[in-house]
Amino acid sequence: MKTPRLPAARLGSMILGLAAAIAPPARACDVALLLAIDVSGSIDAGEYRLQAGGLAAALADPEIAEVLLTGQVALAVVQWSGSGQQVLSLPWRRMLRPSEVRSFAERAAAMPRAYSGSDTAVGEAVGFAAAAFAPVADCRRKVIDISGDGPLNAGAPVGPPRAGAIAAGIDINAIAIEDMGRASPISAFYLRQVITPEGFVMTARGLGDYPRAIREKILREVARPLG
Repeated sequence: MKTPRLPAARLGSMILGLAAAIAPPARACDVALLLAIDVSGSIDAGEYRLQAGGLAAALADPEIAEVLLTGQVALAVVQWSGSGQQVLSLPWRRMLRPSEVRSFAERAAAMPRAYSGSDTAVGEAVGFAAAAFAPVADCRRKVIDISGDGPLNAGAPVGPPRAGAIAAGIDINAIAIEDMGRASPISAFYLRQVITPEGFVMTARGLGDYPRAIREKILREVARPLG
């Protein structure tokens, strides 16, 4: 007596269903991290390259790459300057494979500067960044990582967009780029007026210290949710 044979289509469907049943569940996105880079007039061409290169080097760091992949972190980059000068330079991308981390780092290193010679509209930068999270709404945490070397001197105040970010469950952290002296007025500005209650400020002593600061900052932001 012959054993009845299942149709190929039905057999394929059963195999796929069995594979789905035994496969480990996909890990959800832990963090959506938006990196907002100051390109106002106080940042010269060499300093801009330090920011872009420092960001790229941080993303290429093996320790950071590992936690980006483990958490399937989503990354995006905004450049901001004066009033009405904000742009999403690198759209959201989820870090699912090592090749995607490398590609994002390479694009950050080669990213052309969006603006130059303008003011510092911190409030508008925060508002623009906070409105950019719709494509990554499923990520468990949403973080704006804003860097700057000066306080607000143009555009809307920081208070309303900061409050909007808090209401939307978005954390704001900052890198304050200070002069080499002892005073820290930029750090104090970001601490008092920009970051959210769960946020923190990392101080870079000059833009030469920015690569170190951005590495430590990203590692702290993406590693914390993983325990």
